[in-house]
Amino acid sequence: MHLLDKGSILLNYLPILFVLLQLQFSQSYPRNYENNKVKTEVFLSPKFVLEPGLVSNKYYFNIDFPRGHIALKSFDAEVVDGKGNPIPLHETYLHHWVLQRYYRRKNAGRVGNYHTDLGFQNPDQIIVGNSGVCDNALTQYFGLGAETRKTSTYVPDPYGIEVGNPADVPVGYEEGWVLNVHAIDTRGAEDKLGCTECRCDLYNMSLSENYKGGVRCCHDETRCKLKEGFQGVKRSLYLRYTVRYVDWEPSIVPVKIYILDVTDVWTKGDESRGVKDRHNCVIEYDIESCPVGMANDGCIHTKSLTVSLPAGGDLIYGVGHQHAGATATTLYGEGGRLICSSIPNYGQGDEAGDEAGYIVGMSTCYPSPGSVKISAGETLTLVSNYSNERSHTGVMGLFYILVADSLEKHEKSALYAPTKALKTIMTSKFVWPIVLFGVALVAILVLVFKGRKGRGGEGPFHPPFSTAAPPPSFAATINILASRSSRLILESRRQ
Repeated sequence: MHLLDKGSILLNYLPILFVLLQLQFSQSYPRNYENNKVKTEVFLSPKFVLEPGLVSNKYYFNIDFPRGHIALKSFDAEVVDGKGNPIPLHETYLHHWVLQRYYRRKNAGRVGNYHTDLGFQNPDQIIVGNSGVCDNALTQYFGLGAETRKTSTYVPDPYGIEVGNPADVPVGYEEGWVLNVHAIDTRGAEDKLGCTECRCDLYNMSLSENYKGGVRCCHDETRCKLKEGFQGVKRSLYLRYTVRYVDWEPSIVPVKIYILDVTDVWTKGDESRGVKDRHNCVIEYDIESCPVGMANDGCIHTKSLTVSLPAGGDLIYGVGHQHAGATATTLYGEGGRLICSSIPNYGQGDEAGDEAGYIVGMSTCYPSPGSVKISAGETLTLVSNYSNERSHTGVMGLFYILVADSLEKHEKSALYAPTKALKTIMTSKFVWPIVLFGVALVAILVLVFKGRKGRGGEGPFHPPFSTAAPPPSFAATINILASRSSRLILESRRQ
């Protein structure tokens, strides 16, 4: 057989081989993730008992939560009564709920059902914070307030918040979750907005001349002033929370959680001297009313922060957290580049989820993967705007963002990670196409030399795919390749 004839045979088979390899490459990597279905579990917090004017601000340790090495996809919550009925904000104001991860020593003394502060000074408990940036504050994985019912917390595919990895847990400890729920019963309140803004005078509290309102005046078991003679019943309430998650696998791209606070007092460090950045996040701030006579549309109070992240990546999700009176909060990159803007949605009615005058949702940002990037050390600017037609106390201007490595970078890093699961992906993604290509090549050569042997080397030679011998169908070709490679594939899988 002439070398040219052999080359013609191989060239005729190459398109088919290319299709096979394309199918293998396109399906092998994402297939595991697509088959990894999202699981949903619904839980109730321990009950908290409220009566008109009373505040509950408790931390519930070791709450019910999915276990194992998983990727969190969302955490949604709302206040309900014992029958599961949603409670409107104008009856019980949800100041905030916060979900915090921690490690607890095995067989250590059990923390009670609730605790009035985190108590992480106890060596039996180690807080596991997010990626920053505040020092010793805002370390939660999820957290919202009144806006919880209409604010999406979903982490899009193929991303997830990785938790439960046994390799991350210190020896002798196990992972746990603590839930903080801060709720204020405003039934019969003399000034509902004042109660929700924790104005100290309404709680009969006096801390300092400069501290007019905030969480320090509406801590656990305090009471807000009621209308004269108002009576109301006690009732048991719960935070109903829904957790969506998937089993962890290497094809999931882990995200970093950053929470930016517009009150952050940032002191830039000096890497050359080993001095780290310092972030003193005050969390709350007050807003004075605008001057008398100013047009209402001009009464906007703006507070801003300039900050940078220790690591960059693609923006996956963004949302702001503000209180009543807010108009918007926006995160900008260098040069005024818009990264994400989050706008409050105010309710219009009475039912739970649409309470008039309350923020019942915050808009979120879900940019296409790779379309919005934040560079490590890039100067970011956070802006928080409020209407100051009237004064406000204890307001917030937080911004919660998820940042991840690019998909290309994740795939490259995953290929070299020394784990059994990733070796399986490597086998699926790269070895099998090579095996198939090699086996197919052998099959082609076998067909060539069999044809040559059958002719005894005499007479003109017609390649199988020439006009003298029409090519077999695509299905027939696949069958030929499959039959000759099946034994090798089965043997390889047993290894």
